[in-house]
Amino acid sequence: MKSDIEIAQAAEMKRIREIAESVGLDEEYLELYGNYKAKVKLEVLENFKDRPNGKYIDVTAITPTPLGEGKTVTTIGLSMALNKLGKKAITCIRQPSLGPVFGIKGGAAGGGYSQVLPMEDFNLHLTGDTHAVGIANNLLAAFLDTHIMKGNELNVDPFSITLNRVVDVSDRALRNIIIGLGGPLNGVPRETGYDITVASEVMAILALTTSLKDLRERLARMVVGSTYDGKPVTAEDLKCAGAMTVLLKDAIKPNLLQTIEHTLCFVHTGPFANIAHGNSSILADQIAIKLGDYVVTESGFGADCGAEKLMNIKCRYSGLKPDAVVITCTVRALKMHGGGFEFIPGQGVDKELMNRQNVEAVEKGCENLEKMIENMKLFGLPVVVAINNFDADTEEEIDVIKDKAKAAGAEDAIISNVWERGGDGGIELAEAVVKAAEKPTEFKFLYPLDWPIKKKIEIIATKIYGADGVNYLPEAEKKIDLYTKQGFGKLPICMAKTHLSLSHDPDLKGRPTGFTVPIRDVRVSAGAGFLYPLLGMMRTMPGLPKVPAGTKVDIDDDGNIVGLF
Repeated sequence: MKSDIEIAQAAEMKRIREIAESVGLDEEYLELYGNYKAKVKLEVLENFKDRPNGKYIDVTAITPTPLGEGKTVTTIGLSMALNKLGKKAITCIRQPSLGPVFGIKGGAAGGGYSQVLPMEDFNLHLTGDTHAVGIANNLLAAFLDTHIMKGNELNVDPFSITLNRVVDVSDRALRNIIIGLGGPLNGVPRETGYDITVASEVMAILALTTSLKDLRERLARMVVGSTYDGKPVTAEDLKCAGAMTVLLKDAIKPNLLQTIEHTLCFVHTGPFANIAHGNSSILADQIAIKLGDYVVTESGFGADCGAEKLMNIKCRYSGLKPDAVVITCTVRALKMHGGGFEFIPGQGVDKELMNRQNVEAVEKGCENLEKMIENMKLFGLPVVVAINNFDADTEEEIDVIKDKAKAAGAEDAIISNVWERGGDGGIELAEAVVKAAEKPTEFKFLYPLDWPIKKKIEIIATKIYGADGVNYLPEAEKKIDLYTKQGFGKLPICMAKTHLSLSHDPDLKGRPTGFTVPIRDVRVSAGAGFLYPLLGMMRTMPGLPKVPAGTKVDIDDDGNIVGLF
């Protein structure tokens, strides 16, 4: 069987100008990066504003195994299948972080015959947007430390600083560091750390902005810390927001690529869903929804992570409302949630247990799927379940999933074979999604913004995660009081929590009950427009496993990339 990268390298690509023309996007709107990728100018928004909106479909998932359950495969395959039905469908997905690419998960361009091309560019540097985000973030950090060293006219309290430097590599050794050592010429010593670039507020801002002017205003509002008397210190105070905007003036433009079946795909921004809000850019969605009959976007990790944040954060700022939600699941993941086998990140899995039929474990594990369906229905949306098919799956196991999903309120539960067959393997899924998207919706947010911070946190914890309540540690109490006084109490909430459980504890599988969520800290992303509580031991810089995926990546004798995925 060919690997994903072998399939991608064997695929014939069309020139990106031809792909753009298929949806009425002339070359005047493109900035070409070679023959197979381009950036799209933002002028298209104004020129196409009178076109009707297409249908807006979000693809999410159950709580995944560490390897993922093929959510991106589903997103791309569904979009290709909709095109085969005669619908003009456009895919909108995130650019992957190099942390997971070289860490545990590997590439994120889909897989099999449901991929985005060129696969290598997608998974690596693409057009350099992530690097631009990192440079903009680190410029602000350099401005801040230089300001403190050169007299500290703003009266910044060094112990209040929340801004970290960033790098797009999983490097746990950088989580906690001391800078400014070596004497007065090298700055003022203080404790700080690094986050992974995709967890930075700058990345979240880029994903949530709606124009270049809005980007400048959001960057200006970034809070880096407080003065000694408790007032917020911003990027504008440090006179850095303008330079940051200049560094991001090209990164703000969505990237245009193609699927393996030559349908159009926007790839833009890459905020993590367990740390940030976990969705591709508003700008890509706003452009795509004017170009296509259907826009299929993807929310990171499970419906308790990226999808909840799409509804409560992204949709508030974009003004778009989903017409339907697709929840991706697999037999193997539900089997894991039902206790059929254990999957420990970095330590692998017993493949014999994973592939052995275990209807009882699947049935028990469906409690996780049922909760995810319940979560999406809280927003008033119809749900279709996509069952990504593997060779080891049995008819009895799949029948259990279908029955449980429909009993929980899903419109339908469909086997998806898009990995193996491309768009042809997703026709039945696409038909179910079209039917669901035609149903009237009663979209609603989970909470109003004028609720107190704690009340918003608690409704997410109890309604979405199923917790009994919330416990606030002293640092969280302190920050909630500070941000309320500073005027940030009306921002939406972006919970930073593990993606490996509905709860804060990655060891709690299935549908946990009887737990209380500990809030360790709360931070403000005033520019992005949300507060983010840190749950349990959630970290903003991942680490590599003992054997990173990057150990398999290399160049062959002909200069081709091998082992990427």
